[in-house]
Amino acid sequence: MPQLPAPAYPADVRARLDADAKEVIARYPGSRSALLPLLHLVQSEEGYVSRTGMAFCAETLDLTTAEVTAVATFYSMYRRRPSGDYQVGVCTNTLCAVMGGDAIFDTLKEHLGVGNNETTDDGKVTLEHIECNAACDFAPVVMVNWEFFDNQTPESATQLVDDLIAGRTVEPTRGAPLCSYKETARILAGFPDERPGAVEATGGAGPASLIGLKLAKGEGLPKARVVAPRDGQPKDGQSRDDRPHDAQVHDPSPAERLSSHDAPQQTSASDPEHPAGPAAEEGE
Repeated sequence: MPQLPAPAYPADVRARLDADAKEVIARYPGSRSALLPLLHLVQSEEGYVSRTGMAFCAETLDLTTAEVTAVATFYSMYRRRPSGDYQVGVCTNTLCAVMGGDAIFDTLKEHLGVGNNETTDDGKVTLEHIECNAACDFAPVVMVNWEFFDNQTPESATQLVDDLIAGRTVEPTRGAPLCSYKETARILAGFPDERPGAVEATGGAGPASLIGLKLAKGEGLPKARVVAPRDGQPKDGQSRDDRPHDAQVHDPSPAERLSSHDAPQQTSASDPEHPAGPAAEEGE
């Protein structure tokens, strides 16, 4: 059945949102570019993107409600129904899952009595499984309102949600102090975080994340090792005497070849001893 038009915001709320929206729109050369932060703005008002919020965005940006709805339903950070004060996300992507993310998620579902994207009866916690948050060296990772809680276990995650529900202070492993989901949404809309020390709080990547940077800079690497090409001859006319004086010349086994691009592979199409032959027709 067709829905009735979305109810309007109360006059005082509308006036406040109009002022905030004007500030957001002024950051962009075209008003429609402000749609993403405006969706965060209305989410900071109700804790999710309601039909009223989408109507407000459409009217403010001179868009259709269909255009706004298409964006609001595409991104998972926009909630489409009322949710808790704390969004507890358990990473269940490959590495976190292997390291215990699946066990954490199953434990929290049972402990809280909710399923994925469901909220506890007291309105405190919404549980969801989330995709990779680029913190694999701290796996398994749990996020609360997009702040990191690293190296979690089923026991520590259970204590975490119990503390949230009880109103006890919870400190993220890295990043700014925890705040409510509505406050987080307002920050994501581009408004300053005015809490003392919040902006200065940060957390860097771990050693496993930084090893690639060290390799790129040549830090902590062993002596260079020149691998002979497949035909056993130096490449590009280089003689063995031209190689770096500290390089160790090494003729690798087939399993150690650096790349399939430095010589043809012995495939069924190129290896006479293992011809693929013509594909047989079905039934032959």
